[in-house]
Amino acid sequence: MSELELTVSRTIAAPREKVFNAWLDPATLKRIMRPSAGDEMAEVTNDPRKGGTFEIVMVTAEKKKIPHTGTYLEIDPHSRLAFTWASPHSLDDSRVTIDFAENEPGSTEVTLHQVKFRSEEARDGHIKGWTVIIGEIEKVLKP
Repeated sequence: MSELELTVSRTIAAPREKVFNAWLDPATLKRIMRPSAGDEMAEVTNDPRKGGTFEIVMVTAEKKKIPHTGTYLEIDPHSRLAFTWASPHSLDDSRVTIDFAENEPGSTEVTLHQVKFRSEEARDGHIKGWTVIIGEIEKVLKP
């Protein structure tokens, strides 16, 4: 089952630089990293540089804490982020890659790809979670 993967894409009405930077800013990450809409703000520590680490503790509406950790593998400003992703539902060597493409001025296509999950159910839960998170970014970046 370790070969399970997912891709989530969405176009956000904001410039690529702004969308990219939202993924690295701890204050923004606190607001967007929620497993479901309506959950509480996450607890975040972040060292956004190649080799730097992050810890995100998502907090559900029921006060359940879900820890996520990782290491930045690639930070290509405004184009790509890649990092490891360790959570209770992914395998230890799970990897997330996010590509940012500004196909027209002020509009950014975000394509997130993640590999290696414990089960199909875990992968499907991550599809839901990443979809919520990308939607939260869009809300945060609305003018």
